[in-house]
Amino acid sequence: MELLRLGAVGEERPYVRATDGTVYDLSPLTADIDGAFLASDGIARTRAALEAGALTAASADGLRVGAPIARPGAVVCIGMNYAAHAAESGSAPPKQPIVFFKHPNTVVGPYDEVLVPRGSVKTDWEVELAVVIGKEARYVETDEEALACVAGYTVSNDVSERAFQIEESGGQWSKGKCCETFNPLGPALVPADEVDSTNLDLKSFVNGEPRQDSNTRDLIFSVATLIRDLSQYMVLSPGDIVNTGTPEGVALSGRFPYLSPGDVMELEIAGLGKQKQTLGKA
Repeated sequence: MELLRLGAVGEERPYVRATDGTVYDLSPLTADIDGAFLASDGIARTRAALEAGALTAASADGLRVGAPIARPGAVVCIGMNYAAHAAESGSAPPKQPIVFFKHPNTVVGPYDEVLVPRGSVKTDWEVELAVVIGKEARYVETDEEALACVAGYTVSNDVSERAFQIEESGGQWSKGKCCETFNPLGPALVPADEVDSTNLDLKSFVNGEPRQDSNTRDLIFSVATLIRDLSQYMVLSPGDIVNTGTPEGVALSGRFPYLSPGDVMELEIAGLGKQKQTLGKA
């Protein structure tokens, strides 16, 4: 089962794709796929409605695919969470999760245009497993409790401007992470109980050439560890997004050129779908 938001920007409507590929209108259950829907057992209610035949089949042909979660309250990100990526960045593997934030308005659809910021010379790609929170996480004590707070997973592109992030940062990363369109998300939200977050292949391509090729087995801090750790310092609310870090193979490594307008990024995570964005000018 996959939860989708389809339609023009600002006019997305909720849908669900069943395991047989049929798409159904989810609007009888909710006006949108957001934190309130997830917190009210929206995924379980969607399954029940599908099983009962209570939803109407719909055509998704020609509809824009929006981000699968509406209006996230927070986009919490983890830096250098793959050992190989830490190495290519010139850093030792962190002993504690490195946390930074993206502005929630960076979130766009998985096929929307990504804008190279004005003055940018080092725009970079980052395929990541994104966690969508479905239940409040506050002072979580065990991995089991942590995973119970996860509604599902999706594909995230943590687009970064490395000069803004590192050279002009003032000591923080946010300048290089919060540019408009810098977090394509989707195409779908896949329920947590249908995903093994510990064994997912991640890949990225630029202009058809391979860049990243890894697996979440190489995460330094697992999803459960991240949620448990974050909950000691902040309250994670339904609808919040946690980007769990990117593997090696980014332009920051020095092995590949940075992005320019006209370039095409493609990202995929096994079982969660594929993204594709063309770079434009801000």
